[in-house]
Amino acid sequence: MPFVERQEMAAADGNAGLSKKIFVVEDEMDIARLVRHHLEAAGYRVRSFATTTSVLADAHREHPSLLLLDIMVPGGDGLELCRQVRHAGAPLSATPIVFLTAKTTEVDRILGLEMGADDYITKPFSPRELVARVKAVLRRCETPLPAAVINAGDLEIDASAMVLNVRGVAVTTTATEFRLVHYLAQHAGRVFTRDQILDAVWRETTFVSPRSVDVYVRKLREKIEDDPEQPRYLKTVRGTGYRFEVPKS
Repeated sequence: MPFVERQEMAAADGNAGLSKKIFVVEDEMDIARLVRHHLEAAGYRVRSFATTTSVLADAHREHPSLLLLDIMVPGGDGLELCRQVRHAGAPLSATPIVFLTAKTTEVDRILGLEMGADDYITKPFSPRELVARVKAVLRRCETPLPAAVINAGDLEIDASAMVLNVRGVAVTTTATEFRLVHYLAQHAGRVFTRDQILDAVWRETTFVSPRSVDVYVRKLREKIEDDPEQPRYLKTVRGTGYRFEVPKS
């Protein structure tokens, strides 16, 4: 088996992560041990994988709370694994994903977010920052939304079920994508700057750049718009940010 699993759960950090399991895909053993040590010290259960070979099948069975993926690993790569998770169907497809990688360019980061990652951390990294960002992603994805259904044009946004329907068909979204479209639709007609969107949707914005908003808006347009190049719902307000509009019938 390409992993080593322990059952201990540390009590440090106020047991913040008790019962939450994190899959770590990292082939460099020293880094894998370092990551595991700090996540377990924060109270998370950790399962480590040195290759991507069995990750998807095991994730279907065990339903991890988060996937922490290196990109360059044997048996495939983290980007492809991310793509497979996002197309795996509920509930696995909504699992938060964080990349931890030596690929450091902005192009790499944007590609990772476009593939469906919720965060992107580059090596070398601070273990304390890593734990803080994992906690931030989990908080963002698990904080409940007000139970309401928003109907706008061909869209139905069901916050209680975290389901987005487009023309009567359920569309797969990540938790971050859903929270973004829900927030903008809640405030239809209002213009938001990227920083305002980060504060409202991401909340912990220390490590997130406004460029991330652009990536997520582009991904959402591909899912909800008839023509993403001529959007009816998610409008760009040049020099400012974005606005959600309800199309006139």
